[in-house]
Amino acid sequence: MPVIEYREAIRDALAEELTRDANVVVFGEEVGQFQGAYKVTKGLLEKFGPKRIVDTPISEAGFIGMGIGASMLGVRPVMELMFWSFYSVAFDQILNNAANVRYMSGGQINCPIVIRGPANGGTNVGATHSHTPENVLANHPGVKVVVPATAYDAKGLLKSAIRDNDPVFFLENTMLYGEKGEIPTEEYLIPLGKADVKREGTDLTIVTYGRCVLHSLAAAALLEKEHDVSVEVVDLRCIRPLDIDTVLASVAKTHRVLIVEEQKPFASVGSQLAYMIQREAFDELDGPIHRLATIDAPAIYSPPVEAEQLPNPQRVLKAALAAVA
Repeated sequence: MPVIEYREAIRDALAEELTRDANVVVFGEEVGQFQGAYKVTKGLLEKFGPKRIVDTPISEAGFIGMGIGASMLGVRPVMELMFWSFYSVAFDQILNNAANVRYMSGGQINCPIVIRGPANGGTNVGATHSHTPENVLANHPGVKVVVPATAYDAKGLLKSAIRDNDPVFFLENTMLYGEKGEIPTEEYLIPLGKADVKREGTDLTIVTYGRCVLHSLAAAALLEKEHDVSVEVVDLRCIRPLDIDTVLASVAKTHRVLIVEEQKPFASVGSQLAYMIQREAFDELDGPIHRLATIDAPAIYSPPVEAEQLPNPQRVLKAALAAVA
């Protein structure tokens, strides 16, 4: 199979869906002439033209609101945020309008919009550009939240997201755009709401998503090599809908759990997971549920300090050893 970058996998998904469905359009800041702030949309303007690949003003409230309105009329917009941190500028449009329109219309109006872009720290762009809002987004019924870790998952999940009739918030990671993976030449889709066991193990379950999947896999390899600890890594892929069944099956197998996330620890996705695991699988646990998150402070501007603020393989290794102690 061809080996391509994460950003190329997203681009291929966009190109395939633009070709398949004339109602699919791409909107965002610099997605056209500049070919994307992270070159995800490179070449799409030339191939599909300015009516399908549309540069927007620097006004998230404006162009996200426009996309939501268009989606109610049958268009399938894919809206790029240069940083997911700017979702707050369009909070009313995204989480008050898009999330509720199907419910409030009695199922008569769909809102098939995808909002995508990077949501992560680690690039030393400061506290206002480094948010991970998946917990805030997932708190609102009516939306779907996707956080892919690999190029393969990013492509398959994005194609499914574009075809979905609900608002889908697709959170990427700047640090993953250059990561490479094998991608089949034939078309494939990955259903939303289905977790994936990235590594089989027997002693500890690590539940994670996004870039922390890579950190967890690296730590799992070290744990097996240096400490004879067998770790199972469950990649959620979607925060909502959440595949809790795959998580519980892994917990029943290993009986110990570590949740790893690039979120602040208070009221995070990990908080919800810990509650659900203890509620549904308390008798399977041989020890307390452990959690590892970003250190609870605004994103630190200093590159070496921010690297320690976020989860990394060594921090995961240390937390895993505590979980199996």
